[in-house]
Amino acid sequence: MSQLENANPVIFQRSGDRLLTSNDEDEDVHDPIDDREIFDIRAINDPEHPLSLEELNVVEQVRVQVNDEESIVGIEFTPTIPHCSMATLIGLSIKVKLLRSLPDRFKIDVHITPGTHASEEAVNKQLADKERVAAALENSSLLEVVNQCLTPTRGI
Repeated sequence: MSQLENANPVIFQRSGDRLLTSNDEDEDVHDPIDDREIFDIRAINDPEHPLSLEELNVVEQVRVQVNDEESIVGIEFTPTIPHCSMATLIGLSIKVKLLRSLPDRFKIDVHITPGTHASEEAVNKQLADKERVAAALENSSLLEVVNQCLTPTRGI
């Protein structure tokens, strides 16, 4: 990349690992999906920096909403700067991670935290459009970048 939009981002401390119980690992026990489990998206890599979305405070557990009974997951993410050109890519990476991780029954809503991005409405519209998301994932170059964001780089 030629020049970073946010060359010196504020880095936040990572939260601890999610503690797994024996019931979490037992396939015979119904284990409702909760916000902490969804918050594992925190390990997604930022496309511009060698940091996770959690370390940049792009995702926070308090901005994760889960209703397991109604099969709904909602995520708000906050770009590091109001004119971040990577916002759609970050949102797409979050959405793809959830689509790959959750059962098909879930409706996934990924959007920008209100009032935190100059193009919030346009980005949210793109992320909510199933056809646009599917078309984006058919683009091999874009899919490669998304997969790089989803590839674990260190133990989170």
